[in-house]
Order: sequence, then C-alpha cells, then structure tokens
Amino acid sequence: MSQPQTSSAPARSPIRWVSSLYFVQGMQFFVVMLIAGLMFKNMGVANDQIARWTGLLGLAWAFKPLWSPFLELARSKKLIVVAGQFTGAAGLALMAVALQLPMWFAASIAVLFLLAYASATHDIACDGLYMAALDDKQQAAYAGWQGAFFNASKFLTLGGLLVLAGHLERGIGVMNAWSVIFALLAVLLFVLASYNAYALPGTLNTDHGDLTAAGVWRTLQEVIADFLKKPGIWLMVLFIVMFRFAEGQVQTIGPLFLIEARDKGGLGLSTEQVGGIYGTVGTAAFLVGSIVGGYFTSWMSLRRAMPFLIVAMAVPNATFYYLAVTMPADLWHVGFAVAVEMLGYGFGFVGMILYIMQAVAPGKYQTAHYALGSGVMQLGFIFSKTISGDIQLAMGYEHFFLWTIACGAPALILLLFVRMPGRAPKPDDTPVATPAESTP
Repeated sequence: MSQPQTSSAPARSPIRWVSSLYFVQGMQFFVVMLIAGLMFKNMGVANDQIARWTGLLGLAWAFKPLWSPFLELARSKKLIVVAGQFTGAAGLALMAVALQLPMWFAASIAVLFLLAYASATHDIACDGLYMAALDDKQQAAYAGWQGAFFNASKFLTLGGLLVLAGHLERGIGVMNAWSVIFALLAVLLFVLASYNAYALPGTLNTDHGDLTAAGVWRTLQEVIADFLKKPGIWLMVLFIVMFRFAEGQVQTIGPLFLIEARDKGGLGLSTEQVGGIYGTVGTAAFLVGSIVGGYFTSWMSLRRAMPFLIVAMAVPNATFYYLAVTMPADLWHVGFAVAVEMLGYGFGFVGMILYIMQAVAPGKYQTAHYALGSGVMQLGFIFSKTISGDIQLAMGYEHFFLWTIACGAPALILLLFVRMPGRAPKPDDTPVATPAESTP
C-alpha cells in the first residue's frame, strides 16, 4: 500500500488540486495534439504536412521516459509541475506572436515543439506528485476526477475554441483569430499555474546538489533494467497496447465521420456543430462517466472492475457503428448518441490509468516506471491512430466501426493471463516492491 506524502503543512483535500492539475495537463496536451492540427487545417496547410508535424510532436509524450530519471532525483515534484505550467503559459503567448510573423508556419512549429516537450516533462512530475501524495485507495477514488478533468480540457477547449475561432475568423481573419485564441489560453494557463503553486501538496523548494550527468545515466539504465525485470512485463505491455487499440482508431475517425459529407458516408455536420456537441453533452457525459468509473473501481478493486472497464471502452465503437448504420439527420439524435459514447469512454478510461499506476509502476522507481508505462500507451495509441485512416478508406465507415468493436476482444482475452493488482502471484513470480518502498 502506498503512503501519502508527508508534510508539515495542513493536508489539503485532493479535490482542491486534482481537478486543476489534470485540467492543465490535458489542456497543454490537446492544444499541441488536437487544436494545432485543426488550426493549420483552417489556414490551408495540406493534410500530409499536418499529419507529419503533429505526429512528430506527439513523440514527446512517447519518449518522455528517457528523461524521467532527472525528475526521479528531484526532491520537489511540485516545483517541476509549477515551472512546467508557467513555461506552457509563456509558450502559448509566443504562439500568438508567431502567427503574425512572415514565416508563421516554421515559427509556430518551433513553439509547438517547446510546448510539447515542456508539457511532456510536466506530465511526468504531475503523475509522480499524484502517486506520492495519495495512497492506493485514494488513487482509485480520485482517478475518475483525474481522467475527467484531463479529458474535459479536450472537449471544453475543442468545443469552446472552435466556436469562438469560427466567429472570430469571419470578423478579423484566420491568423488574427487564432492569435486571440492562443493569447486567451496563455492567460488561462497563467491563472491556473498561479493557483496550483498555492494548492498543490508539497513545497516549492528543492535541494539536490548531487545530480550529475553520470548519475542520471546510471539511474536511467537502472530504471529500464528494473522495468524489464518485472514479472510478466511483456504481457503487461501487450495488454496496455491492446486496451487502447480500438480507442486510438475510433477517436481519430469518429469526429471525421461526423463532419464527412452525407454523400461520402458521413453525417454532414459542420465543424461548429461537432464542437458544440462535444463541448456540452459530450463533456458532461464524460465527467459523469469518469467520476462514476473511479468510485466504482475504488469500491470493487481494479482486478474485479477491469472487465467492466474494458467493455465500457467498446461503447464508443458500438455507438459510432449505430450512427453509421442508421445515419440520423436530427442533431438531437446525434447529440444523444455522442453522450452515450462519452459516458462509456469516461467510465472505461479510468482502467488504464489505474492499471499503470498499480500494476506497472510500483517498485523502486515508481514515477519513472509510470512514465515508461505511459510512453508505451502513447506509442500504442499513435500506432492505432496512424493506421486508422487506411483501414477506414479500405472498409468504409460502417464496416470500420464494426472492426473497432472486434478490436476490443484481445484485451478481454489477455485479462485472463495478465498480472493484476490484488491477484495472488504464481509460484514462479518474484516479489515486487510496493509503492511504500519506492523513492518518490
């Protein structure tokens, strides 16, 4: 059982900081991985350029474990979190300026690389702080809030920004509109960073004079070697990849299906309509699903809850298959379907967060191993996202969504064999250190 971080300061309720912490984590991620691509599309950048550059940006989150030992050696993860958030605010302000330059595309890509790597570094410390400050039961109870506010930043930002940007583009032009959007985001992130500097558990001071390049390299080798020695690690890696294999495909193609013209097999909604649906009923349903999923898992334990969580992850696939078959024209009908999709997605999304925290991360290098597990998850997501377009073009929307339902079966099958928290180890399993034995 992991123990919460001790501090001389009065303990703050996790609800006071988990929500703002993970909203910021999600906002920085989705600005780079989602909003930037939509912005470039409106500016006339070709699809292959958008895919190429946003794909390269996404590798920051896949490769972040390579520098996670630096953070493992720092005594204050709060300092890294707050510094990362203020750096993100500065980067968003730079984006507003970059879009006004003659070489705006090159300048904006350079700023997005800064944002991507600052955000990925912030994520490592963010998750490490969460694990160090909360015990296993609290981690499960607040995982719903964690997942809810991480993804709420996507849907609130996606819905709100697209609607606002659409109105501004008609009045002041595309470049000026998106400069205003990034300036507003910079102000929002600055305010949230200032609040988190006060609300997060821990102290801002850090004193680690023994940090050296040689020491970090040795630590990195130890982290990777220790990770690969975990009992059943390769089966865990396969399970992580397959858990999100269908999700990466449907979350990429689903919004495109909603926008696609009806004569091409889509529902023919406008970009603003899609943003409005996801920013309202989609956000609300995801929040409810995530919070209920967290408390449900805390009540049942992750081992018993996991089958339900995996099935819940198939709800979006089934929902989009239903839409592709029925092709409703009524916006209320589509909105209700999206609400069902996001309710299931929010409920199931809790499963992988907790699995990496409680089955993969525990040990001597808890934070770094969580980052390694998250990197594996991100690589798997990028892989499924990359191939989804080719599969959809070959199958058509209806058969594609049916295919994604089938893609959820391997995770259920692997559940019979993969190592889970609370499951009695096999005779040949070696003991695994608990989070209480780890170094924060």
